[in-house]
Amino acid sequence: QDGQSDILYKFWTAVTQTLSSQFQSATDSSMFLKQAFEGEYPKLLRLYNDLWKRLQQYSQNIQRNFNTSGTTDLFAELQQMEEDTQDIFMQKKQDYDPEKALKDSLQQYEAAYLSKSLSRLFDPINLVFPPGGRNPPSSDELDSIIKTITSELNVAAVDPDLSLAVAKNVAKTIQLYGVKSEQLLCTQGDASQVIGPLTDGQRRNVAVVNSLYKLHQSVLKVITNQSSFPAAAEQTVTTALKAVHDLMGSAVQPLLNSVGDSVEAIIITMHQEDFSGSLSSSGKPEVPCSLYMKELQGFIARVMSDYFRHFECFDFVFDNTEAMAQRAIELFIRNASLIRPLGEGGKMRLAADFAQMELAVAPLCRRVSDLGKSYRQLRSFRPLLFQTSEHIASSPALGEVIPFSIILQFLFTRAPPELKSPFQRAEWSIARYSQWLDDHPSEKDRLALIRGALEAYVQSVRTREGKEFAPVYPIMVQLLQKAMSTLQ
Repeated sequence: QDGQSDILYKFWTAVTQTLSSQFQSATDSSMFLKQAFEGEYPKLLRLYNDLWKRLQQYSQNIQRNFNTSGTTDLFAELQQMEEDTQDIFMQKKQDYDPEKALKDSLQQYEAAYLSKSLSRLFDPINLVFPPGGRNPPSSDELDSIIKTITSELNVAAVDPDLSLAVAKNVAKTIQLYGVKSEQLLCTQGDASQVIGPLTDGQRRNVAVVNSLYKLHQSVLKVITNQSSFPAAAEQTVTTALKAVHDLMGSAVQPLLNSVGDSVEAIIITMHQEDFSGSLSSSGKPEVPCSLYMKELQGFIARVMSDYFRHFECFDFVFDNTEAMAQRAIELFIRNASLIRPLGEGGKMRLAADFAQMELAVAPLCRRVSDLGKSYRQLRSFRPLLFQTSEHIASSPALGEVIPFSIILQFLFTRAPPELKSPFQRAEWSIARYSQWLDDHPSEKDRLALIRGALEAYVQSVRTREGKEFAPVYPIMVQLLQKAMSTLQ
């Protein structure tokens, strides 16, 4: 024991160094051996892992034999020696990992194997994305890429560290596929047109997104089916797949933006229609819904049919179009609350539009009821059209479902012309006001603008020495105070 506290360390270092030098000399003198060790590295590594397991079992057996034999004193003495040695060993060599030291003797073969593995993964991708090519890989070509990925991961499964290293190669492969696919995307103006049928650029973008989706799903399936796949390896591949998903999103974004802009442009034309009329003799609206609503329904149905049905990634499409549906409902309610003047006949037609709005956005989502808060707002606002201002102010939907600012906007429609809506007071167009609301999503900002409009009304009444305020004014003030108190 004296002077030899790190004897185990010295012995193991000598063993691993001998292994390294013997491997080196063997492969230096034989190209066949070198190729075998590099090409079949996972098998070699498995032999090493088996050796390490046997050494561990051997160590455990020695301890077990000591335990079962009668020489307890000798065992206790040896154990104490071992603990002392271990303590000193650990103090001096805390960062020394004997298993890693063993595997390090194969390091050069691992590096060569991983390099060849990356080449095997990259080759089929470079093959199916030729320079100047304009189309994404076919299904068969993609299957070939997936088979290569599966094969590389399966072979590497003999060792967690090797699995992680190969997973990093797979991540690089996925990144390469993404880069090559991105180069195929059409980003010109015709990629976002929504007037005519699919352009060649849009058709290619659809094909690229479908290709990325297939890759995403296939690789996801591969790593899910991997038994004992290290968490770090799975995370590495999953991160690369997220980038693929993000690329799919950016590929369809120009089209989504264009559709969204068109939907907004159609909705805002409701202000070109006349909602000031009184009830007809039958008590029913003369038309089932307004012209802008018919146009909106036709446009959304056509867009889904002409553009989005070509995407094979239905969930991905709906995740994006449902957000568009929510936005459309938000804009519809916003603009509906701004209609002035609004007669009894106009209310009936607007109520019909509310019902038709559900049908309009239906193609954009799995189920309209899945739209959550937007759907609840649409359903909750419609009955308010026919309620008195007092009833509206006490509605349980206020604040919870429908923002106070929207209701206050709506109450302006029940006021005389002197009580100007915020956008009228600011001398803005409705489009500009809508943009301002988008830029100021905070209720605090919106309520402050409304308060300014109410204060301006008070000032105008005093200026002309009016005797009383409009009946709806005190209700609006009370509601504004209630709204402000909820923000405290």
